[in-house]
Amino acid sequence: MNIVICTLKPWNIRMAENLKNDYTNNYNIKIITAKSELDYNYIVKFKPDYIFFPHWSYIIPEEIFKNFKCIVFHMTDLPYGRGGSPLQNLIVRGETETKISALRVVKQLDAGPIYMKRNLSLYGTAEEIFIRAGKVIFNEMIPEIINDRIEPREQEGEIVEFKRRKESESEITNDMPLEKIYDYIRMLDAEGYPHSFIRFGNYKLSFTRASLKDGKIIADVEIKEVKDE
Repeated sequence: MNIVICTLKPWNIRMAENLKNDYTNNYNIKIITAKSELDYNYIVKFKPDYIFFPHWSYIIPEEIFKNFKCIVFHMTDLPYGRGGSPLQNLIVRGETETKISALRVVKQLDAGPIYMKRNLSLYGTAEEIFIRAGKVIFNEMIPEIINDRIEPREQEGEIVEFKRRKESESEITNDMPLEKIYDYIRMLDAEGYPHSFIRFGNYKLSFTRASLKDGKIIADVEIKEVKDE
């Protein structure tokens, strides 16, 4: 069986390499870590039985998902939470638990049939949550899909759509309670995400590594002059 794994974040790349090593005697696994590598001509030559996309940020070309079994992993209990920024939208809504949905890629965003769902805690920073999700995806979901040849089922339930959050929506405002400020910081505390911030005159203060304890937040702060903004 030939398998392609397309993923970007360093923690997922490490897990993909571990999966490849674990299954080297059973499956031929290729790992793609850049948008330019997801080339139709290359994919056709490799003839994958499955293409998995854990935390892939780019549009998947139609010629690829129409001709191969392409499976993405979405951090909501679909069809609840279709759309962008699922983690941030869940935390903003006060959710503490969610599910990872493994689904077949179709033209309509997050609308494909579901292979399986797994529980996921939303405790901790965004990066901690992503790493936790990666462990579920690589250690449980992908092996089960390929080993058991699971067939997907159409989504059921009420459709709730999320909108991709803009960087401007990461600003901490003076009317937020302490718990919400903490959530704003932690939900964007991961590599490649615009961190939550406040403005102070010509300066932008961005926050990471927050902890909430005894009625106060302790966090790291980066202070940058932003005269042109």
